[in-house]
Amino acid sequence: MRVAVLLYDEYTALDAVGPYEVLSRIPGAEVVFTAARRGPMRTDMKSLALTADATLDEVDSADVLLVPGGPGTPAQLTDEAVLEWVRAIDATTTWTTSVCSGSLLLGAAGLLEGRRATSHWICLDQLATFGARPTGSERVVVDGKYATAAGVSAGIDLALTMTGLIAGDTVAEAIQLMIEYDPQPPYASGALSKASPEVAAKARQLLLG
Repeated sequence: MRVAVLLYDEYTALDAVGPYEVLSRIPGAEVVFTAARRGPMRTDMKSLALTADATLDEVDSADVLLVPGGPGTPAQLTDEAVLEWVRAIDATTTWTTSVCSGSLLLGAAGLLEGRRATSHWICLDQLATFGARPTGSERVVVDGKYATAAGVSAGIDLALTMTGLIAGDTVAEAIQLMIEYDPQPPYASGALSKASPEVAAKARQLLLG
Protein backbone atom coordinates (compact mmCIF):
# COMPACT_ATOMS: atom_id res chain seq x y z
CA MET A 1 0.00 0.00 0.00
CA ARG A 2 1.45 3.32 -1.07
CA VAL A 3 0.76 6.50 0.90
CA ALA A 4 1.69 9.78 -0.77
CA VAL A 5 2.10 12.80 1.49
CA LEU A 6 2.17 16.18 -0.25
CA LEU A 7 4.65 18.72 1.13
CA TYR A 8 4.93 22.41 0.30
CA ASP A 9 6.41 25.52 1.87
CA GLU A 10 4.92 26.39 5.28
CA TYR A 11 2.83 23.28 5.94
CA THR A 12 2.19 22.45 9.60
CA ALA A 13 4.50 19.68 10.83
CA LEU A 14 2.02 17.63 12.85
CA ASP A 15 -0.46 17.62 9.95
CA ALA A 16 2.01 15.39 8.11
CA VAL A 17 3.97 13.73 10.91
CA GLY A 18 0.97 12.73 13.04
CA PRO A 19 -0.66 10.65 10.27
CA TYR A 20 2.76 9.37 9.18
CA GLU A 21 3.39 7.88 12.63
CA VAL A 22 0.21 5.84 12.26
CA LEU A 23 -0.04 5.01 8.56
CA SER A 24 3.62 4.04 8.21
CA ARG A 25 3.07 1.27 10.78
CA ILE A 26 0.38 -0.53 8.76
CA PRO A 27 1.93 -3.81 7.57
CA GLY A 28 3.02 -3.43 3.96
CA ALA A 29 2.71 0.36 3.92
CA GLU A 30 5.16 2.50 1.96
CA VAL A 31 5.11 6.26 2.60
CA VAL A 32 6.53 8.72 0.10
CA PHE A 33 6.89 12.43 0.84
CA THR A 34 6.56 14.39 -2.38
CA ALA A 35 6.75 18.05 -3.39
CA ALA A 36 7.32 20.27 -6.39
CA ARG A 37 11.06 19.86 -5.76
CA ARG A 38 13.22 17.31 -3.99
CA GLY A 39 14.87 18.17 -0.70
CA PRO A 40 13.94 19.71 2.65
CA MET A 41 10.58 21.45 2.88
CA ARG A 42 10.32 23.88 5.77
CA THR A 43 7.29 23.90 8.05
CA ASP A 44 5.40 27.01 9.09
CA MET A 45 7.68 27.37 12.15
CA LYS A 46 10.81 27.32 9.92
CA SER A 47 12.97 25.42 12.42
CA LEU A 48 11.87 21.99 11.16
CA ALA A 49 11.87 20.43 7.71
CA LEU A 50 10.79 17.13 6.22
CA THR A 51 12.55 15.81 3.13
CA ALA A 52 10.69 15.30 -0.10
CA ASP A 53 12.33 12.25 -1.64
CA ALA A 54 10.33 12.47 -4.86
CA THR A 55 9.01 15.25 -7.07
CA LEU A 56 5.35 15.40 -8.04
CA ASP A 57 6.27 14.17 -11.52
CA GLU A 58 7.81 11.07 -9.98
CA VAL A 59 4.66 10.08 -8.07
CA ASP A 60 1.85 9.12 -10.43
CA SER A 61 -0.32 6.93 -8.20
CA ALA A 62 -1.11 6.15 -4.57
CA ASP A 63 -3.52 4.07 -2.56
CA VAL A 64 -3.82 6.88 -0.01
CA LEU A 65 -3.21 10.58 -0.62
CA LEU A 66 -2.64 12.81 2.41
CA VAL A 67 -2.68 16.60 2.06
CA PRO A 68 -1.58 18.53 5.17
CA GLY A 69 -2.56 22.11 5.88
CA GLY A 70 -0.84 25.17 7.28
CA PRO A 71 -0.17 28.84 6.54
CA GLY A 72 1.27 27.84 3.17
CA THR A 73 -2.04 26.43 1.95
CA PRO A 74 -3.38 29.65 0.33
CA ALA A 75 -0.46 29.77 -2.11
CA GLN A 76 -1.27 26.24 -3.24
CA LEU A 77 -4.91 27.02 -4.00
CA THR A 78 -3.94 28.81 -7.20
CA ASP A 79 -0.99 26.61 -8.17
CA GLU A 80 -2.43 24.74 -11.12
CA ALA A 81 0.47 22.29 -11.27
CA VAL A 82 -0.22 21.18 -7.70
CA LEU A 83 -3.99 21.08 -8.24
CA GLU A 84 -3.60 19.03 -11.41
CA TRP A 85 -1.34 16.60 -9.56
CA VAL A 86 -3.87 16.24 -6.74
CA ARG A 87 -6.62 15.52 -9.29
CA ALA A 88 -4.43 12.99 -11.12
CA ILE A 89 -3.46 11.15 -7.93
CA ASP A 90 -7.04 11.22 -6.69
CA ALA A 91 -8.03 9.28 -9.82
CA THR A 92 -5.82 6.41 -8.59
CA THR A 93 -6.56 6.41 -4.85
CA THR A 94 -8.70 4.27 -2.63
CA TRP A 95 -8.67 7.10 -0.08
CA THR A 96 -8.03 10.81 -0.54
CA THR A 97 -7.48 12.58 2.77
CA SER A 98 -6.52 15.89 4.32
CA VAL A 99 -5.69 17.46 7.65
CA CYS A 100 -6.51 21.00 8.73
CA SER A 101 -6.61 23.50 5.84
CA GLY A 102 -5.44 20.78 3.47
CA SER A 103 -9.13 20.21 2.78
CA LEU A 104 -9.22 23.63 1.08
CA LEU A 105 -6.66 22.29 -1.38
CA LEU A 106 -8.87 19.27 -2.07
CA GLY A 107 -11.75 21.69 -2.54
CA ALA A 108 -9.77 23.89 -4.92
CA ALA A 109 -9.00 20.77 -6.96
CA GLY A 110 -12.75 20.24 -7.34
CA LEU A 111 -12.90 17.07 -5.25
CA LEU A 112 -15.29 18.08 -2.47
CA GLU A 113 -18.25 19.42 -4.45
CA GLY A 114 -21.41 18.54 -2.53
CA ARG A 115 -19.48 16.55 0.07
CA ARG A 116 -19.35 16.92 3.84
CA ALA A 117 -15.89 17.99 4.94
CA THR A 118 -14.06 19.63 7.81
CA SER A 119 -10.99 21.75 8.41
CA HIS A 120 -9.33 23.88 11.07
CA TRP A 121 -11.94 26.09 12.74
CA ILE A 122 -10.18 29.26 11.56
CA CYS A 123 -10.90 28.42 7.90
CA LEU A 124 -13.83 26.00 8.11
CA ASP A 125 -16.30 28.35 6.42
CA GLN A 126 -14.04 28.65 3.37
CA LEU A 127 -14.92 25.10 2.37
CA ALA A 128 -18.30 26.35 1.18
CA THR A 129 -16.61 28.44 -1.52
CA PHE A 130 -15.56 25.16 -3.14
CA GLY A 131 -19.03 23.65 -2.98
CA ALA A 132 -18.34 21.51 0.08
CA ARG A 133 -20.61 21.26 3.10
CA PRO A 134 -18.58 22.42 6.13
CA THR A 135 -18.96 20.18 9.17
CA GLY A 136 -17.37 21.58 12.29
CA SER A 137 -18.76 19.23 14.93
CA GLU A 138 -16.60 16.19 14.03
CA ARG A 139 -12.84 15.71 14.18
CA VAL A 140 -12.90 13.36 11.20
CA VAL A 141 -15.46 13.43 8.40
CA VAL A 142 -15.69 10.59 5.87
CA ASP A 143 -17.78 11.09 2.73
CA GLY A 144 -17.25 8.42 0.10
CA LYS A 145 -13.53 7.92 -0.38
CA TYR A 146 -12.77 11.39 0.97
CA ALA A 147 -11.74 11.77 4.60
CA THR A 148 -10.97 15.17 6.09
CA ALA A 149 -9.72 16.01 9.59
CA ALA A 150 -10.08 19.14 11.68
CA GLY A 151 -7.02 21.02 12.89
CA VAL A 152 -3.52 19.64 13.33
CA SER A 153 -3.79 16.98 16.08
CA ALA A 154 -6.97 15.61 14.47
CA GLY A 155 -4.70 14.12 11.80
CA ILE A 156 -3.85 11.31 14.24
CA ASP A 157 -7.56 10.53 14.59
CA LEU A 158 -7.84 10.59 10.80
CA ALA A 159 -4.97 8.13 10.39
CA LEU A 160 -6.36 5.75 12.99
CA THR A 161 -9.75 5.91 11.27
CA MET A 162 -8.10 5.12 7.94
CA THR A 163 -6.09 2.29 9.50
CA GLY A 164 -9.25 0.69 10.83
CA LEU A 165 -10.91 0.90 7.42
CA ILE A 166 -7.83 -0.39 5.59
CA ALA A 167 -6.39 -3.00 7.95
CA GLY A 168 -9.11 -3.64 10.53
CA ASP A 169 -9.86 -2.49 14.03
CA THR A 170 -7.33 -4.76 15.74
CA VAL A 171 -4.44 -3.36 13.70
CA ALA A 172 -5.65 0.19 14.31
CA GLU A 173 -5.94 -0.38 18.04
CA ALA A 174 -2.54 -2.07 18.14
CA ILE A 175 -0.93 0.93 16.44
CA GLN A 176 -2.77 3.24 18.82
CA LEU A 177 -1.22 1.31 21.69
CA MET A 178 2.22 1.31 20.02
CA ILE A 179 2.23 5.10 19.85
CA GLU A 180 0.45 5.29 23.24
CA TYR A 181 -2.18 7.65 21.88
CA ASP A 182 -4.34 8.17 24.97
CA PRO A 183 -5.10 11.91 25.08
CA GLN A 184 -5.60 13.35 28.53
CA PRO A 185 -4.93 17.06 27.95
CA PRO A 186 -4.29 19.33 30.94
CA TYR A 187 -6.69 21.91 29.52
CA ALA A 188 -10.21 21.61 28.10
CA SER A 189 -9.91 24.22 25.35
CA GLY A 190 -9.03 21.97 22.42
CA ALA A 191 -12.15 22.89 20.44
CA LEU A 192 -13.62 26.29 19.67
CA SER A 193 -16.89 25.25 21.32
CA LYS A 194 -15.02 24.59 24.58
CA ALA A 195 -12.72 27.60 24.65
CA SER A 196 -13.47 30.82 26.49
CA PRO A 197 -13.78 34.03 24.43
CA GLU A 198 -10.43 35.16 25.86
CA VAL A 199 -8.69 31.95 24.78
CA ALA A 200 -10.33 32.04 21.35
CA ALA A 201 -9.20 35.62 20.83
CA LYS A 202 -5.63 34.74 21.83
CA ALA A 203 -5.63 31.77 19.48
CA ARG A 204 -6.78 33.96 16.60
CA GLN A 205 -4.03 36.45 17.41
CA LEU A 206 -1.39 33.70 17.39
CA LEU A 207 -2.71 32.22 14.17
CA LEU A 208 -3.20 35.44 12.23
CA GLY A 209 -0.43 37.54 13.73
